[in-house]
Amino acid sequence: MRAVICTALGDESGLELGEFPAPLLPADGVRIRVRAAGVNFADSLVIAGKYQFKQTPPIVPGWEVAGEVLEVAPGVTRCRPGDRVMALVESGGFAEQAVAQAADVHVIPPSMDFVTAAGFVIAYGTSHHGLTAKGHLRPGETLLVHGAAGGVGLTAVEIGRALGATVIATAGGPDKVAVALAHGATHGIDYKSEDIRERVKALTGGRGAELIYDPVGGAVFDASLRSVAQDGRIMVIGFAGGTVQQIPANILLVKNVTVIGYDWRAYRRIDPEGIRRSYEELLAWFAAGKLRPIVSQTLPLAEAARAIGLLKARQATGKLVLEMG
Repeated sequence: MRAVICTALGDESGLELGEFPAPLLPADGVRIRVRAAGVNFADSLVIAGKYQFKQTPPIVPGWEVAGEVLEVAPGVTRCRPGDRVMALVESGGFAEQAVAQAADVHVIPPSMDFVTAAGFVIAYGTSHHGLTAKGHLRPGETLLVHGAAGGVGLTAVEIGRALGATVIATAGGPDKVAVALAHGATHGIDYKSEDIRERVKALTGGRGAELIYDPVGGAVFDASLRSVAQDGRIMVIGFAGGTVQQIPANILLVKNVTVIGYDWRAYRRIDPEGIRRSYEELLAWFAAGKLRPIVSQTLPLAEAARAIGLLKARQATGKLVLEMG
């Protein structure tokens, strides 16, 4: 099968399109003919050997796919051959075939195309389960979302609004702020020209945000510490800004702040039933027209390296997706 292959750890320039053996079907597994695959910032960490779970080359990167079920292992009833599905895979998404555990496969509504589905799995899954099960976002609270025009941040804006929060979105540049406002943010902050803390304090009457959703890290996290309300919560989602922050415990103590680390992938094991319910609600919302996923660009499989480069340069609004062709 055709696949994007990482033969040595490094940057995306070392990725090659070539032939790779089709994966074996595991117990409780589902084989999928991949029609589209989502691209994530973490893909760049995997091929660089910097992700928390190390893989040894040759590696086929890619974690989220959409396509048709080709076969299922004995005893699998969650889906059947021919079903249109989206799925999370442990690796190997940038290929013509991929395998997933049955629990990570979700039949998609007729109104959802494969490109949309491929970009839906991780971003919406992370934001919905994170904000509800881990962040405990309540109606009427103020939710501050960083990187709000990116793949994950934009979903947090939509979901926060659907859950009844007042959403303040930060993004780099007026065009990106406008995207977040169009998808449900009540207020927007251009961090390139505005001070996050001052704007948040002004928008909340000096109180600050009760919950902050931070997939960026670094200096943005420092701004979160200055913008969070007394007894507020900060969710650490990732480090797209490139710097892993050191958290000053004295500020946490003085402001009674809770910092929440959230790795959505781990909850497939910790809370599989909660993940299932999360997707049921998300797909129902999509079918009802309550969610409007953005795929900013689709590229052919051969341009996976370019797609990862665009994400690293923070030049994407919404999701980037590879199509098999």
